[in-house]
Amino acid sequence: MARRRTPAFNIPNLLTYGRILAVPAIVLCFFLEGRLQSSDFARWSALALFILASITDYFDGYLARIWKQTSNIGKMLDPIADKLLVSTCLLLLAADTDRTIAGWSLWAAIIILCREILVSGLREYLAALKVSVPVTQLAKWKTTIQMVAIAFLLAGPAGDKILPYTTEMGIVLLWISAVVTLYTGYDYFRAGLKHIVEE
Repeated sequence: MARRRTPAFNIPNLLTYGRILAVPAIVLCFFLEGRLQSSDFARWSALALFILASITDYFDGYLARIWKQTSNIGKMLDPIADKLLVSTCLLLLAADTDRTIAGWSLWAAIIILCREILVSGLREYLAALKVSVPVTQLAKWKTTIQMVAIAFLLAGPAGDKILPYTTEMGIVLLWISAVVTLYTGYDYFRAGLKHIVEE
C-alpha cells in the first residue's frame, strides 16, 4: 500500500518553504556586498534569488488550486512568506551602503511595512472570530508592484550601469505601491471594522 504524502510536504508548500529560505540567502548577499571587491555581483545574486522567490509566489497558489493540494499550513505560510520577503528587502535597501532607499523614499517603505503589520494583526483578530477577509484583485496588484519595485531597487547601482535610471524607476514604483498599499489597507479595515463593531 503506497504511503500517502502529507500535505505539509506537497510541491506547493515546498515552493512556499523555498520562498522563506530565500530571505536569509538574500540577507547573506547584502552581508557579502561590503566584503567583495565588486558589490555588483552581490546585488545581481540578491536580485536572482528575489526573482526566483517571487516566481514561486505565483506557482505555489496556482499549483495548489489545479492539483487540489490546498492546505491549512499553505494558507497560513503563503502570506507570511510574502511579508518576510518584502519587509526584509525593504530594510536591507534602507540600510545598505549605497542607501538605495533614503530620504523621503523611506516614508514609502514605512507605509508598506506599517500596513503589512496592521493588516496581519487585523487578520489574526478576525480569524479568532471565524471571519475571513478575502484578498482583493487590487491587493494582488499591490503585491506585484511591490515585487517589481524591489527588483529594480535590488539591481540599484549595478542596474544603473546597464539600464540608466534603474534606481529612480524603482523609487517611483515604490511610491506607487505605497499609495496602492494605503488604499488596500483602508479596504481591509473597512471590511473588518464591520465585524469588530458587531462583536
